Amino acid sequence: MQAPRKIMAIALGAAMCLGMGACGSSRGGNTAGSEEIKKGDTIGISMPTKSEERWNKDGNNLKRKLESAGYKVILSFADDKPPQQNADIENMVNNNAKIVVVASKDGTAVGPAVEKARDAGAKVIAYDRLIMNTKAVDYYATFQLEQTGVLEANYLIDKLGLKTGAKGPFNIELFTGSPDDNNAKYFFKGAWNLLEPYFKSGVLVSPSNHGGGVKADFKLADWQKISVQSWKAEQAQKDMESIIDSTYAHGEKLDAVLSPYDGISQGVINAIQEKRPDMQPGTASWPYITGQDAMEIAVSNIAKGTQGQTVFKDVNKLADATYDMILEIAQNKKVTGINGKFNNNNIDVPSKLLDPQNITKDNLTDLVKANYVTQQRFDALTK
Repeated sequence: MQAPRKIMAIALGAAMCLGMGACGSSRGGNTAGSEEIKKGDTIGISMPTKSEERWNKDGNNLKRKLESAGYKVILSFADDKPPQQNADIENMVNNNAKIVVVASKDGTAVGPAVEKARDAGAKVIAYDRLIMNTKAVDYYATFQLEQTGVLEANYLIDKLGLKTGAKGPFNIELFTGSPDDNNAKYFFKGAWNLLEPYFKSGVLVSPSNHGGGVKADFKLADWQKISVQSWKAEQAQKDMESIIDSTYAHGEKLDAVLSPYDGISQGVINAIQEKRPDMQPGTASWPYITGQDAMEIAVSNIAKGTQGQTVFKDVNKLADATYDMILEIAQNKKVTGINGKFNNNNIDVPSKLLDPQNITKDNLTDLVKANYVTQQRFDALTK
């Protein structure tokens, strides 16, 4: 009579699993938050690269705050290599990290590594860039992504006088961010929603064949055709030099450039100065150029008039917001400040979204007021 009893026990166990939700799932029961994370426990921070100014600020800001709160921190930089980032995250798991914060180089490629982190019991926070195609993301901390593009587009619209009836046509060239960065699509979406009607009316035109050509029928889904791999200034310079050689080599007017990032803006500026020395900043011959991240080079460029605008995403505030999130997770509290959600093609990730700020020459000193750059450094950059 042992076999029937065994069958009955299995059936009873299965019924209990159904009633309780999900028994035996690696995604279900073994997650951080069931017990308090103690001071001295390890928290991992994985940044995509050390070669860009902002990621150094982001990573070190967060590390400093967490160490001051008594936690051990493993901070790694992936050198723009997805396999390296995966190895970095696995190292954090092997060192018993309770929370892993990931600013992904490639939001899709990092999925297997964060799944290992979740399976080991860690909470996963996507930092600034969403991690795609996995359930192993607990929270997302970033800025209002589309608003970045809105600020860039509105700057160009205002400078070209489009809202007050200027008919043009105005020549504009457009760039988007790295094709492996999910954020780049949202930045462009915010800008394209505002610029597209002017393309359809013929007030804005992109006469080059960059990315196959940006015409009135250009779609948001085509954004990767005009992208800059890894957001690199060098690639943007090559692309812009090609655009100038094909379209603006004989004195043609370039009115504006939509650039989603200060590094790309620098590449564009380099190309113009190399190929069209007749175009001079501060005169009508120089195009309006946008940017993002308020990098030191952008501060200098805006002061000189080679770049008109940047979008300031205060990484100090993002570090603060993420730090607060980590403390609430560590203390087994409800995470506060969640004001949105982003779908990563698998789940809707609860998101904490901060507001970016438009920066031009008129309010450039706001970067000093925000303690983003010291007065001494600001003076050196702007003199």
